[in-house]
Amino acid sequence: MRLEELEHLDAEGLREYIRSLLWQFRLVDAFWFLKAEEEHGLASAELLNERVWAKVGELGARDILQRFGPFPPGVEGFLAAYKLFPWSLMVDYRMEPAGNGVIVSVPRCPAQEGRRRHGLRPYVCKHMHQAEFEAFARVISPSVRVECLFAPPDPHPEDCHCRWRFYEE
Repeated sequence: MRLEELEHLDAEGLREYIRSLLWQFRLVDAFWFLKAEEEHGLASAELLNERVWAKVGELGARDILQRFGPFPPGVEGFLAAYKLFPWSLMVDYRMEPAGNGVIVSVPRCPAQEGRRRHGLRPYVCKHMHQAEFEAFARVISPSVRVECLFAPPDPHPEDCHCRWRFYEE
């Protein structure tokens, strides 16, 4: 990496650069999925997406742990680490404590809303996120369990695309 190219940027310039990187990250993810769907069909794109995001969850967690860890054990550590995961910065996750864990809701899903705007039907993202979250948790805090309360293709309320529970047994 040639990070010296960024040395002239001040704090606001670096934040703007991060915003640009995250936007480009979302573009790559979206167009990768759309092209996989176009070439191989929606079901195959969904399966590939699940496999890719399981690996992204694992490798992303390893990198975050190495750079910013260690994290406290359990749900607290999982959430602290996940908040540094690039995708969590792009999605408006709502988190609320719930017993021995936390409920995470997504009122607006950029990927599903983008598909709707372009006349495409929702895609099944439940298995992909299950794999991503579980892989991330295994690296950061293996005691954390992931339960999908609902996610596409499940029916969902108008004001929430998906909801997850992270807890310890």
